[in-house]
Amino acid sequence: MTVRTITTSTLKTLKNSVIGNPAAKLALAQDTALIHLLVNCLTSYADTEGSHDDIRIETAHVIASISYGSEVALVSLIRANALHAFLFALSNMKPHDPVQLKSALARGLRVLSTAVAEVVGPSQLGLRTWNPDLRSEAKVALSYLFEFDCLNIFLPLLADPSSQTNIAIAQLISTTVRSEAHRNAVTEWLPPAERSKEIKGRRGWEKKEMVNSSSPARQGGWVVRLLVSFLQKKDIKLQEAALGALSSLAMENTVVATTLTRAWPDAVDTPLNIVLNLTKSRSTDVQLTASLCAAHVLRANASHHPGSVDYSAALNVIHVVNRVLSSSSETPHNKIKTCYTLYHLVKDDKDLCREVYERGTLEKVVLLAKHITPLERTSEWEEDEPESTLALREATLTVIAAISLFDNNIRREVADDLQLVPTIQVSLSHKNIGIRHAACTCLRALSRAVSIIRTNIVDSKIGMELFAIFKKEDEDPRVTYAALNTICNLVNDFSPLRPKLLDQGLLPRLMQLLASDDINMRVGALWAMRNTLRTSDPSTRQTVMTHLCWSQLVMLCNDSNPGIQEQAMSILRNLAEDEEGVDYVFESIDTETLANCIISGLESSNEDVTHHTACFLANIANGSREEQDFIFAHPHIIHAMHDCMTDAKSDTRCPLISCILSLVQSNIHRKHELTEAGITSTLRHMCDWTAGVSASMSPGGRHQRIHMDDDKEAVKLARSVLDLLEHSNIGDLP
Repeated sequence: MTVRTITTSTLKTLKNSVIGNPAAKLALAQDTALIHLLVNCLTSYADTEGSHDDIRIETAHVIASISYGSEVALVSLIRANALHAFLFALSNMKPHDPVQLKSALARGLRVLSTAVAEVVGPSQLGLRTWNPDLRSEAKVALSYLFEFDCLNIFLPLLADPSSQTNIAIAQLISTTVRSEAHRNAVTEWLPPAERSKEIKGRRGWEKKEMVNSSSPARQGGWVVRLLVSFLQKKDIKLQEAALGALSSLAMENTVVATTLTRAWPDAVDTPLNIVLNLTKSRSTDVQLTASLCAAHVLRANASHHPGSVDYSAALNVIHVVNRVLSSSSETPHNKIKTCYTLYHLVKDDKDLCREVYERGTLEKVVLLAKHITPLERTSEWEEDEPESTLALREATLTVIAAISLFDNNIRREVADDLQLVPTIQVSLSHKNIGIRHAACTCLRALSRAVSIIRTNIVDSKIGMELFAIFKKEDEDPRVTYAALNTICNLVNDFSPLRPKLLDQGLLPRLMQLLASDDINMRVGALWAMRNTLRTSDPSTRQTVMTHLCWSQLVMLCNDSNPGIQEQAMSILRNLAEDEEGVDYVFESIDTETLANCIISGLESSNEDVTHHTACFLANIANGSREEQDFIFAHPHIIHAMHDCMTDAKSDTRCPLISCILSLVQSNIHRKHELTEAGITSTLRHMCDWTAGVSASMSPGGRHQRIHMDDDKEAVKLARSVLDLLEHSNIGDLP
C-alpha cells in the first residue's frame, strides 16, 4: 500500500478494494504504518486532506471492513489500539457533530469489538480455531472494553436520539457479552445521574433495589430497561438488536431472566411475553433472535429449579424452529442459527429433549444433516463445500447430540430408524475441526446405549475409527476431548470393544492425556480408566495399574481438585469390587497411606468424592476379617464415617450403613467401637425419624441435625444394624 496522505477519496477506494478481497485485506493488514495512520485518523487530523468529519466516517468504515476475516488484520488493529481510538473519539463527540459520524464510530466499535470477542470466545455459532498469541492479545483488549470507564463511554449511547447508534450499541452487547463477569458489568451499570440517585436514596444497610419499586435494579438494570423499551418500537432492526442484547445478558443469568418474566410497573405485559410475541414477527431474523432470547430466559429462570421450565412458552420457540427447519426457502445461515437456538433450549434438560423428539423436531434436524452430507468421501467434496454447509452440518450434529443424551428411545430412533450412523462416520474424518468435534459428540450420546454399542457401533466399525482419532497426538485438543468422552462409554463392561481398545494402545494414550495441563482432559483420562476397571478381571486390573502406578493413584486420591479426587476414589472402588480386588489393594498400598486416602475422601466437601469413598469402604467391609479390622484400627476412619453419615445424601449414607452392617455381621464385638464413635446413637435417631421431621444427632458431627428426607433405604439398613446389635448374644458369635 502506498497511501500516506488520507483523503475521503483514497479512503473510499481503500474500502472498496478490501471488501470481498482477502488478498487486499492481508496486504493492508501487513502495512503497519498505514494501519497506525488509519487509527490515528479517528482522533487526529494530521496527514489528512478534506472534511474532517467525512474522513473520520470513511476511516471508521475502512477499519470495520478489515476487522473481520483476517487474523493478521485483527492483530494489527489490536496493537494499534484501535479500540481505544474508537472509544476516545466517541467520548469527545460534540453536540453539533453530525449523526452520521457518531453512527459510523459506534458501528466501527461494534464490528471491531465483535471480531475481538469471537477470538476470545466462546463462539456463538460453532467451533473456531485461533492463533494462541492473537487470542492472548484479544483477551486483554476485550477486558479493556468492559472496564468501567469504557462502559461509561459507549453504554450511554443506547439512549442516543439516533436509532442507528442505538442499534450499533445493542448489537455490540449482543456479540461481545460472553462471560458472567461481562454480563454483570453491563447489567449493573448505571448512568451518572441515576448512580448518584441510587446512592443518595438509600441507607447504608439497604440494598439498592429495595429503596423503591421503580429502581433500575428491579427491572434488571438501566441497560435491560432500555433494551426492553426498544422491543415495543416499530423499528425491526432495533427490535432485532435489542433481542440479541437481551439474549446475551439473560444467558445463564438468573437475575436478568427472572426480571424479564415479571410484570413491570406501568407495563402492559411482561418482557418475556413481549419477546414471545416477537417470535411471530413477519421478519424471520426477528423471529429467530426472539426465539434465542426466549430460550435463554426460560433456561436461566429455571436453572435453580429443575423441571420448572415454562413449557407453554418453550413451545413458541419449538414452533419457530420447526418452521425454519421445514422450509426449503430459508438460508443456511438461518438454519444454523435455528439449530443453535434449539441447542440452547434443550441442552442438559431431559424433559425438553423429550418434548422436541415427540414434536418431530429431532427428525427434521437428522434429515437435514443427512441431506447435506454425502456418504462418499472424496477430496473434491471437502474442497468444494461452501462454508455455510460445513457450519450447518456442525450445527445439526451438535444439536442431535444434545437431544440424544438422556433417552435410549431417542438414541435408538437416531441410530436405527433414522440411520444417522453413516453420516456421523463420514463426518469423523472430515478436515473441518468443528465437524469432527460435533461427530465425536454425537457418537458419545449414542454410545450411552448398550444396544447401539453392541450393534451399530461395532458392526459399522465407527468405534475403531473414533479410537484412531483419539490416538492422534496432533489432533485438535477439543476433538481429542470429545473423542475421550466417547471412549469412556466404549470401555464399559458391557462393551465388546473394551479388550480390543486395550490391545491397541488405550492405556498409553490415557497416560499421555493424564499428564496434560488441561484439567478436563485429566479427569476424562481417569474416568476412562475407572470404566475400564468396572467389573474387570484380575489381568485387566494389573494392566491398568502397571500404567497408572499405585503411587500416582495415592497422590490423585489426595488431589486438591475434586474432579480428580472423585475419579481416583472411584478407581479404588472399582479395583476392590470383589474379595480378590480388595486383597490386591491391600497388597499394593500400606495401611496408613490407605487410611489417609479414605479420611481425605470422607472429609471432602464434594458429595461425589464422599460417595465413591463410602462405596470403597463398603467393598472393604466385604473383604477378609483382617481387612475389616483395618477400619477399626484407624479410629479417624470411624469418626469420619460418622460425620459423613450425618451430612451426606442418601446415595452416600446407604453404602456407609451397609459397610457398618457387614462389619457387625462379621464380628459383633465391634459394637463397643461403634457406640463410642456415636454411630449407634445416630442410627437410632435415623430409625426414630418420621416423614417431614429432622432427627437430632449425637454430638461430634460437623452439623447438629440429620435431614432424612425420603431416605427409606438408609433407615431400613440402620434398623438391620440395630436389630443385629440389640438381639445377638456376643458369646454366641465368633
